[in-house]
Amino acid sequence: MEKNKLKIGILKKSVKNNLKNKFKIGPKSLILIFLAVTILILSSALTELYQSKLELFDLMKAQSHSLLESILVSSRNALLANENIENEIKSRLLNNANMIKILFEHNEISNKTLKRIAEENKLYRINIFNNKGEKLFQSHKRIHFEKDPKFSPKEKLKPIFENMTDTLIIGLKEARYEDGYRFVVAVATKDNGAIVLNVNADKLLDFRKKIGFGVLMKNLTRNPGIVYLLLQDSSNVLAAAGNLPQSDEFYNRPFGGNVNPDTGFTWQIAKYDSLEVFESFHVFNYKNKEIGIFRAGFSLAPLDKINQRIIRRIVIIGIILIVVGSLVFSFIFFRQHYDLLEKQYQTIETYSNKILNSIHDAIIVTDESGKIKIANPSASKLLGTELENLHGKTFRSLFEEKVCNEIFSSDSRIVQIDCKINELHKNLLVSKTQFVDEYGNYNTIFVFRDLTELKKLQEQIQRKERLVAMGELASGIAHEIRNPLNAIGTIAQQLNKDFEPVENKDEYKTLSNLVYSEVRRINKSIQNFLKFARPEEINPVEFNITELLQQLKQQYLPLTSEKRINLKIEEEWKGKVFWDKDKIKQVLINLIQNSIDAIRNNGTITVSTQKAESDIIIKITDNGEGIESDKIDKIFNLYFTTKAEGTGLGLSIVQKIIYEHGGLIYVESEKNKGTTFTIKLPIEYLNRK
Repeated sequence: MEKNKLKIGILKKSVKNNLKNKFKIGPKSLILIFLAVTILILSSALTELYQSKLELFDLMKAQSHSLLESILVSSRNALLANENIENEIKSRLLNNANMIKILFEHNEISNKTLKRIAEENKLYRINIFNNKGEKLFQSHKRIHFEKDPKFSPKEKLKPIFENMTDTLIIGLKEARYEDGYRFVVAVATKDNGAIVLNVNADKLLDFRKKIGFGVLMKNLTRNPGIVYLLLQDSSNVLAAAGNLPQSDEFYNRPFGGNVNPDTGFTWQIAKYDSLEVFESFHVFNYKNKEIGIFRAGFSLAPLDKINQRIIRRIVIIGIILIVVGSLVFSFIFFRQHYDLLEKQYQTIETYSNKILNSIHDAIIVTDESGKIKIANPSASKLLGTELENLHGKTFRSLFEEKVCNEIFSSDSRIVQIDCKINELHKNLLVSKTQFVDEYGNYNTIFVFRDLTELKKLQEQIQRKERLVAMGELASGIAHEIRNPLNAIGTIAQQLNKDFEPVENKDEYKTLSNLVYSEVRRINKSIQNFLKFARPEEINPVEFNITELLQQLKQQYLPLTSEKRINLKIEEEWKGKVFWDKDKIKQVLINLIQNSIDAIRNNGTITVSTQKAESDIIIKITDNGEGIESDKIDKIFNLYFTTKAEGTGLGLSIVQKIIYEHGGLIYVESEKNKGTTFTIKLPIEYLNRK
C-alpha cells in the first residue's frame, strides 16, 4: 500500500511539471489566437448567413411545392365531388322521369299522382308538356305570378319537341318565375312531348361554394406567410384571393419562366410595384386537360428577419469580442495558473479512477453518515448490483447487522468475515481506513478481498492431502495385515479339513467356517484399501458431454419415474471435452444416485453445464433432505457415510477422479432444503499429448 502511495506521488509531480511546460502561452500567441478566433467567428457568421439563405430558399421551395400540390389535389377532388353529385342527381331524376313516362304511356298519370311522386322522391316540380309546349299535367297548383317568365319552355325543350333527342339534361338553370336555381332533366314521350323534372339546387350551390377554389384560396391566404393565391389561364384570372399586385407585369407574366415538364412546377423571386415575393407556379390539369396555372406568392419577411438577426448577431459578436478581448488580456495570465491546476487535478483524477477501476479488490468509500460516495466496478461485481444503485445507499444496508457490527466493532484495521451476498456464501477480508477530506469531513475507505475461492481451494488441497495420507496409510496397513490374515485363513481351512474333535463337532465346524468367512471379508476390505490407494491410469478420449448427460437421463428414467423425480438437464454450454469418459460417468452416476437417495418422492434433480474461460462447470442440484452442517466437511473422508448400507467410498472415489483430472469439487447444502455439488474441470485433460 505504501509503495502504491509513493508511486502515485511521483506520478503527480511528473504530470504537474509536464503540464506547466505544455500549457504556457505568451502574449503574442494570445493576440494571434484572439485574432484568429475573431476572424473565424465572423467568417462563420457570414457563412451561416449565406447558408441560411440557401436553406430557407430550399425550404420555401419545398413548402410552396407541397402547398400547390395540396391545392391541386383539393381542387381536383372538389371538381370530382361536384361532378359525382350532379351525376347522382341526374341519375335519380332520369330514373323517376322514365318511371313517370311508363305511367304516362299507360294513361295512369294525373296531377295528384305527380304530386305524390314529387313528395315521395323529394322533387321540387314535375311537368308534362305536349309537343306544342302546352302543359298537360303538373305536380303543383297553378300559381299566377306578376313577373314575366325568364324563359319559355319551348326554348329549353326545343330539342325534344323537334325530335332531336329523347333525353335532355338541362342541368342548373334559374327558376322561371321565382328566385334561385333548379337542376332540370327532361325525357321525350311517344308524341314528342316532354316530361320535365327538377329539384331545388340551393344545397348543390352551397356545396360548390364550400368546396370551390375561391373558398379554399381565401382560407389559405389567411396565413400571414401567404401573400396571394390565384388560378389563371393564358388570358383570364379564374379565381384569386389575398393581396394581389396591381401591376400589369404581374398579369402579363403568369408562368414565371419555364415550368419543369416533369413536375409542372417552377419558382422565382419577383418584385411587383413595391412588393417582393417568393412566387411559385404549378400547372393545373384535370382529366388530361390543362385548366390553367396556380400561382402563389409567399412573403420574404421571414428571410429578412433571419438576415437582420444574423447581421445583428455579427455586430453584437464583434462588440463582445472587443470587450471580452480587452478583459481577457488582463485576466488570461492569472487564469492560466488556475487552468493549469484544474487540468492537473483532472489528469490526476483520471489516473486515480483508472487505478481504482483496475484494482481487483472491491473498494467502497462512505461519508460521515455511512452513505456510499464512491464504489469501483469490483465492488459492483462482488455485491451483484449496478454501480448507480450503490451510490447514496448506506453501508449497513449491504450486509446483515451481525456482519456490520463485526466490522465496525473490531479494533483491528483488518477483519475476516463470513456473510451471504445474494444467497451466496462469501468469505471476505475487510480493511477499513478513515481520512479527512479538504472540507474537514471524515470518510471511511473499505477494501474487500474475496477469499471464497481461495478458501475452497485450500479446503480442496487439505482434502487431497488427507486423501493421499489416508491412501498411503491404508496401503501400509493392508500390506501388514494381508500376509498374516492369509495364513490364518489357510490354517482355519486346513484345520476344518484335517481335524475332527470328539465332542461338539457342529460347534467346531461353525466356528472354523466363521473364522474363514471373516478372514475373506477382511481381505475384501483390504483389497478395497489397495484399490483406492493405488493410482489408476487416466485414459482420456474426446466426446460430447451432451450425449453423456442424455444417456444418464435415459439410464435413470425408470428409477426417477418410479420415485416421481424430475431429472432435468440444463446446458448453457454444449461441446466436446477431453476426459476419461468412463470415470467421469462414474462420478456423475455416484452424485445423481446420492441425489435420488436424498429425495423421498416428488423432487427435482438438475444437472447443469456452463463454460467459464477454459473450464467446464457441472452442477448437480437436488431439493432433497440436505446434509447437516457438522457433517458436510466429512463427506469426502474415506469410509464416512450417512447411509445404513453405504461403504463410505463413493464420494472419496469421486473426489479422487476429479483430482486426477486436475479439477475441483465442492459442496453446498442446507438441511431440508437441498444440496448442490459443483465440479470444475479443465475442458481438456491437462496431460493431453
